[in-house]
Amino acid sequence: MGNLHGLHRSHHGETPNATFPPYKAYGEESPALAPPSSSSPSGHHMTMVPYCHVDSSLRSLAGKAEGFGRAAVGGLNGPICRVTSLNDEGPGSLREACKRPEPLWIVFDVSGTIHLASFVSVSSHKTVDGRGHRVKITGKGLRLKECENVIICNLEFEGGVGPDADAIQIKPKSHNIWIDRCSLKNYYDGLIDITRESTDITVSRCHFMNHNKTMLIGADTSHVTDRCIRVTIHHCFFDGTRQRHPRVRFAKVHLFNNYTRHWSIYAVGAGVESQIYSQCNIYEAGEKKTVFKYIIEKAGDKEKPGAGFVRSEGDLLLNGAKSCLSQDGGERHVFSPTQHYAEWTIESPTEKLKNYLKHSTGWQNLPLPPDQLPTTA
Repeated sequence: MGNLHGLHRSHHGETPNATFPPYKAYGEESPALAPPSSSSPSGHHMTMVPYCHVDSSLRSLAGKAEGFGRAAVGGLNGPICRVTSLNDEGPGSLREACKRPEPLWIVFDVSGTIHLASFVSVSSHKTVDGRGHRVKITGKGLRLKECENVIICNLEFEGGVGPDADAIQIKPKSHNIWIDRCSLKNYYDGLIDITRESTDITVSRCHFMNHNKTMLIGADTSHVTDRCIRVTIHHCFFDGTRQRHPRVRFAKVHLFNNYTRHWSIYAVGAGVESQIYSQCNIYEAGEKKTVFKYIIEKAGDKEKPGAGFVRSEGDLLLNGAKSCLSQDGGERHVFSPTQHYAEWTIESPTEKLKNYLKHSTGWQNLPLPPDQLPTTA
């Protein structure tokens, strides 16, 4: 893990679930490589990719997210619940499992497509674990509403229809969320939207494709309470999606080791009061070259409009991509991740990283790891 500026404890008192030991760094250090398009990133670089050990046993995912979602343990303390039906609702369905109030580790005994007529509401303390099968969700998506401790892993989302149809919708007031290794494309609205005071969220190793408004963080200018939102997005592949990688209002967002290519409007949108720390990402332009777009808006409780703030450190710009960073020193207003978490796995933005992200993000053909706890229906 990149240990930037030393070890720090959170200034907000957050610690991972006590079941788990303190964060550990895996792998050996390798010399940092300075990308040609930006200043050399500070800190150390590791030869290992993140999450090398989370597939060793079923519940190894719990508490292992990097970044703001690191405290998410999902259904760690509950039994296994098996989805045995691809029906929208009823016994054995995903909907039935997700609405149960107790902690559950939800796995699938079937592969195929689940056609949803309405959002599936995911209640607190759930892991929706798609390892071991290939499950695609279509029609509507998953809604994380006023919940905590949710992990969603190794699912496909495609073909959402109707207004407000997001693949994964996180609002309002949800926290401690980890979205990992999901493939998402072609929904009517967003693929992952994080709004309305939802915070402490990590999105990792996801593959986004064939979409317009990819990821919104922060609802609109009237929702000034979205100043609490904190999101980490890392090791994701934004594959020809048009815009919003992400588009941010009010929130603090840490982007690292993502690969964004061939956007058709802009790559990252910095709206009102946003703080975006973009670190060691790869931005490969198509016809449109602007990486960071500053979007001027007026917060509901302010008199003057303004855009957000971006700090770009170690980013690699390819095929004529232009950062278009503000020249007014606004990067001084961007938070440092070490104010909130001590370590994260990071490497230089190289061809090797690009190839890894092209082939190792999104749904993966993985066996379901073993678990020692008893199974219940």
